[in-house]
Amino acid sequence: MWKPRVPGVNFGMRYLVKARVKHGRAEALAEAIADRTLGRGSIAGDEYLYDMETARVDSKGDAHWVETCFCDPPLEEERPYWEKYFDLLSIKDAHSRRNCRHENGTEPWACCQCDCTKPLEERLASTGESFLHKLTSAKL
Repeated sequence: MWKPRVPGVNFGMRYLVKARVKHGRAEALAEAIADRTLGRGSIAGDEYLYDMETARVDSKGDAHWVETCFCDPPLEEERPYWEKYFDLLSIKDAHSRRNCRHENGTEPWACCQCDCTKPLEERLASTGESFLHKLTSAKL
């Protein structure tokens, strides 16, 4: 099992997040996305908005997205921001380690611009429906 090299710092990991919008929070989430305040104050910055733009929703109404995070434990910084609107159902390592430039030593902190999860993200993009579309059409 992979272990962080520095306690509290994960050196960039990608996670497949599965979450469900909390009852009564869909409208507030849609507003936070529209006015670009989702995640305001977090070191992760615009990552929250990008995650919502790429998120997909399945037939059960659960949202799925791939998120880059440098925390140990995963999503430690992001969790309070997400939990205002979501019940986090699962957070799984999404890395393809054999392609990870950070892990093989060719490029430290490569996760920000890495494409090691591209196949997963492409599969995800072709499943379910756009989370933002469902959210803004008040179907969540």
